[in-house]
Amino acid sequence: MPTADQARPIAHESELVDWFRAGHKPVADHRVGIEHEKIGVLADGSPVPYFGDNGIERLLAAYEARGWKPKKEGDHTISLERPDGSNITLEPGGQFEMSDAPRADLDAIARRLDQDMLELAELSRPLGLTWLGIGLRPFDGFEAIPWVPKGRYVVMREYLPTRGKLWREMMQRTATVQANVDYIDEADAAAKLRAAFSVTSLVTALYANSPLREGKESGFLSYRGASWLDMDPDRCGLLPFAFEDGPIFQRYTDWALDVPMFFVRRGDNFMPARGTSFRSFLRDGFAGERATIADWELHLSTLFPEVRLKRYVEVRGSDNGPLSLVRALPALWMGLLYDDDAMRAATALTAGLSMEEREQLRSDVTRMGLRARVGQHTAQELSRELVAIAAAGLTAREVPPEERALLEPLAEIAASGRTRAELLLDVARSSNFDRRAIIDFLKY
Repeated sequence: MPTADQARPIAHESELVDWFRAGHKPVADHRVGIEHEKIGVLADGSPVPYFGDNGIERLLAAYEARGWKPKKEGDHTISLERPDGSNITLEPGGQFEMSDAPRADLDAIARRLDQDMLELAELSRPLGLTWLGIGLRPFDGFEAIPWVPKGRYVVMREYLPTRGKLWREMMQRTATVQANVDYIDEADAAAKLRAAFSVTSLVTALYANSPLREGKESGFLSYRGASWLDMDPDRCGLLPFAFEDGPIFQRYTDWALDVPMFFVRRGDNFMPARGTSFRSFLRDGFAGERATIADWELHLSTLFPEVRLKRYVEVRGSDNGPLSLVRALPALWMGLLYDDDAMRAATALTAGLSMEEREQLRSDVTRMGLRARVGQHTAQELSRELVAIAAAGLTAREVPPEERALLEPLAEIAASGRTRAELLLDVARSSNFDRRAIIDFLKY
């Protein structure tokens, strides 16, 4: 439930900009958070249902029996939380997302990730569930994939078909891993957004791991990444103003104000906004309701640019993958965004590109991965430099060698030019696309 302050009607637009300023943190308090989505399958590779004896609802009940606190909509559990800051949430097609409280040490992040996966395996085993490290559900058509009973997803299913062709791919099939980083002040937030947007397509190439769709080759190395290219242009993609000078909080606010809302929520009731912008909601109200800070926070959570601004910076461009790559992601972004020299070097990698060229790169890496061209270079060449920049950034922060070693799987991919997607295609082709062989390769 919203706090009293969150539920108070917004008096002036400046409160929205001030909301971002409340995210300022001194360097000593900077942490990295991780959010990790997984694709579940039954023994035959078919999707895990939400209901039933071996469904997600039963799995959530097993977590609840271990002390996790459920959040419900109506009669259905739709998320879980623990007092230590851990959360489990569900994406529309039953993708299982686990997020941990932000931590300062990479080793602590990796250890907690391992503990979470061990617990998931232990609770899933009696139900016959297997979880895959991949960016897109590799088998079955949409008719076999369940819809999680969350009110927001009902509204999104009605609205998104008006915006793009691949909305359902995004909602029901995709799985990502993302990292969240803090900012000192507005200038630091602007620098982090610019750096992250500058290299997000290179990270998508490094993490490409979704080449299969309905048991066949999709023609893409990151079909997850491709699905975001035709989902909803109002709320997705690269943000040109991130590469321009100016007050980033005001610019992001102005952009978000004009993105159509999905809904206005009151309790468990999600009222479709029918294309109403937050700017209109703030000025005129909607269905007798006035805009609150809780509404603003909810609206921001429905915006999906490749890098998202909240009271921290979310970097969102990666396919999910094996644990070695999941552990590497917070190390990569800590190295790139928590050292000023590294941040400048990362930004400089693509500084000569126009917005048109940046958009082309974003599209090309979904098909070609590290073979995509970036001006006079390949994505592979720049990705080698990117991983080296991250390693230098970690060294400058005096991160221990054993934690810097978390970058090694990314260094190997950048050196070889072969993504996880291409390794998966080798397995799929050599086994004649046998489900069991693919599951064995992908399972955690």
